[in-house]
Amino acid sequence: MGIYDFSAERINGKEVSLEQYKGQVLIVVNTASECGFTPQYEDLQKLYDRYKDKGLNILGFPCNQFGAQEPGQNEEVETFCQLNYGVSFPLFNKVDVRGSQAHPLFPYLTDQAPFTGLENKPGGKMLQAMLQTEHPEFLIDDSIKWNFTKFLIDRDGNVVKRFESVEAPFEMEGAIEKLL
Repeated sequence: MGIYDFSAERINGKEVSLEQYKGQVLIVVNTASECGFTPQYEDLQKLYDRYKDKGLNILGFPCNQFGAQEPGQNEEVETFCQLNYGVSFPLFNKVDVRGSQAHPLFPYLTDQAPFTGLENKPGGKMLQAMLQTEHPEFLIDDSIKWNFTKFLIDRDGNVVKRFESVEAPFEMEGAIEKLL
């Protein structure tokens, strides 16, 4: 099984196979509109604008599992992203990214790129402390810990690296350039 074996519903309701992104470098990210990390949309869009003609695509998956920070309906999410951050990369329907109801893509991604910790990343200690206090169950396994966890995937569909919420999108730039 690989990333191209999955499909997902775009925010407009159209089911698409991820095989349509074969040959592209991908960033798959779970997003939320009311999160402290929401401004990452701006830098994700900048990365997309800078590298889309070289083969980068970003797939955004809104999720309401972390602090109920994506309460809106799909149409509201799409409007928010376009109006506030000019998002033009593909957005998908809201999904769960962890737990028994998770979209199958996300357990696959976390299996391919396990959690390596937050302690050694700027801002990571604060997120780690919050999770230990409010959601200790989130720290038990390799599942996604919070909004804006990013997975970098090469042109062959291999998951290259996982970037946690506290890692800014531009921290991926060197790795992206190597894959393009």
